[in-house]
Order: sequence, then C-alpha cells, then structure tokens
Amino acid sequence: MPTTTTAIRARGLRKAYQDVVAVDGVDLDVHTGEIFALLGPNGAGKTTVTEILEGFRDRDGGELAVLGADPGRAGADWRQRIGVVLQKSGDFDLITVEEVLRHFAGCYRNPRDVDQVVEAVGLADKRGSRTGLLSGGQRRRLDVALGIIGSPELLFLDEPTTGFDPEVRRQFWDLVGGLRDEGTTVLLTTHYLDEAEHLADRVGVISGGRVVEVDTPARLGGRRSALATVGWTDEDGPHTPVASGVVPGRRDSVHVRPGLPGRRGDGHPLRPVPAVLRLPGRPAGEGAGARGARGGLRRGAVALGRYGPSAGDRRVGAAGQPAAGDAHAGADQGGLAAR
Repeated sequence: MPTTTTAIRARGLRKAYQDVVAVDGVDLDVHTGEIFALLGPNGAGKTTVTEILEGFRDRDGGELAVLGADPGRAGADWRQRIGVVLQKSGDFDLITVEEVLRHFAGCYRNPRDVDQVVEAVGLADKRGSRTGLLSGGQRRRLDVALGIIGSPELLFLDEPTTGFDPEVRRQFWDLVGGLRDEGTTVLLTTHYLDEAEHLADRVGVISGGRVVEVDTPARLGGRRSALATVGWTDEDGPHTPVASGVVPGRRDSVHVRPGLPGRRGDGHPLRPVPAVLRLPGRPAGEGAGARGARGGLRRGAVALGRYGPSAGDRRVGAAGQPAAGDAHAGADQGGLAAR
C-alpha cells in the first residue's frame, strides 16, 4: 500500500492500441510536495501515462494509486483533489477571463479566491478581456488558473510550454515553482531537457512506453560522476573536444573533473581557473566546486559541457564576455563561466 508521503504509485502499467503498445510496464512513484517531470520525445508514451493517472484513460493492466485511490474507479470526491492542464483545452472565446474562472470555481467545494488566482497567474490586467483575444502565453496561464482554481493537492501539466517563446517559458516556470512552494504536488510532461532541469525535483525518462531512469536532474545519466569535456578557440584556431577522452599527442583533447586541474593531450599543463557553474533554477555556484582549464587562451571562446550529457554546451568568452547567443553567461576577468 502507498504511504502518506506518496502522491502517485504505479506498478506495471500497460496500455495498448491493437498491436501498438503505448505503455509497457511503467513503474512510478511521485512524492507528495515535489515537482516530478516525465521527460521524453514525442510518441514516448508521456501523455498516455498521464491520462491514465488522471483517470481519463483506462489501463490494460498494472496497479495504480493516485492520492490513495484508483483513478479508474475514483468518484467526485477524488476529482475534487486534482487539477488537470491538458495539452489543448476547450475554447471560451466569447467570455472573459474572470467569467471563465468564476464559472469553474462554482464546480468545486473549496475553490480558491478568483481574484487571488488571477493575480497568481499574472492575468490581473486581462481579467476583463475575452479569452479569444489572449496571446498563446496568456491563454496557457488561464489553463493553469483553471487547473488550480479548485485548490488541488495534485496538479497534472501535460507539455505546458510547447510553442512558448523563451521569455514566456521562464515566466511560466516561475509560476509552477510557486505552486510547489505552496505545497502542491506537480506532475508535468515535457520533451524539453532544460525545462525538466529547471523545474523538477526528480525526472523520469520515458522511451518506448517504458520509464528507463528516474533521478534528480543533477544525477540523471551519470552526470555527477562523468567527465566534463572542454573545447576552446585560441590563436591557433578552434580545438574540438574529443569525446572519448584525452588522446596522447592531441592538442585539441582535454578532460576536466570538477575540482581538479585538467591536462591537454600533448601533455601541456592547463592552469586551472575558477569557473562559475550555474545550473538552471539554482543560484550561481551552487553545488558546483567546478574548475575550468585554460592554456594560452586570449580572446577565444570556451565551451564547457556540464558533467556528461547535456542539452548543449554553453559558450562564454575567455575574457569574461558572454559568447553570441548566451546573454546570461559571465565570468571574472580572465576566467571561465558556464551556465
């Protein structure tokens, strides 16, 4: 039986559509009060798993408890305790934001105050606007408002930021993080690695209908223990990092472990310089203890990969200037920085 600290417990979930297996023996635990991200490509089974957890879709097999009940048989009392934000919601183009929220608030026994919800999702200046006139980001905020208007203990967010521009995505992340701080358990699906890394306390990677790994963002895929790979550009031109490790005789091969000096493939010592490792959603330097490595760098750009596989190297100028396309990176004079 699930404990009181487990919001979701699934064992061996299965779902097939004729000969196509969409969910193939999924085991999953989501702790009360955490943000848990299901990360995977399109077609991996994220939405099907989520709909089973929500009680919107029947499962073919497996055991499941969500807030202590089986969603397939749960009644109205259980549904009062959850909130759902689908990939695409219904249209209410001809009524205002406030009218929509007040209508849905009437469906719940203990709804949140509509005025507070409007403020929380950043739609105070749009409360009197027809929903059909909202931008995509504003409409998604309204979807979240509808998901939380009933004061849910558990909120499901299915690919909530698909199609958002970067600024709107970051604003949305702040909103979701605030819900977690209020004590709401959140399960979200996404195919954005940076979104899972920024928001989630833990991440479940789903592929081919199976959960292949569950861990914290910092440890996912062995990132904590893996070598960081550094490539650089100096007066001799660009040096592409060699993924397999330090290759004897190669100047363009270097590996650095966090906190340790690096070395180049030709034996040239690399003087370690402090590097600021700023993971998304954490203050600069938190949990880093990282050291960059520099050898003969002047005005070149340095790419520092974060502890193994990542969404992509972040580039910064060796003299402390962010490289093109990364306005958030920065460093002390002569140092390195990675975001």
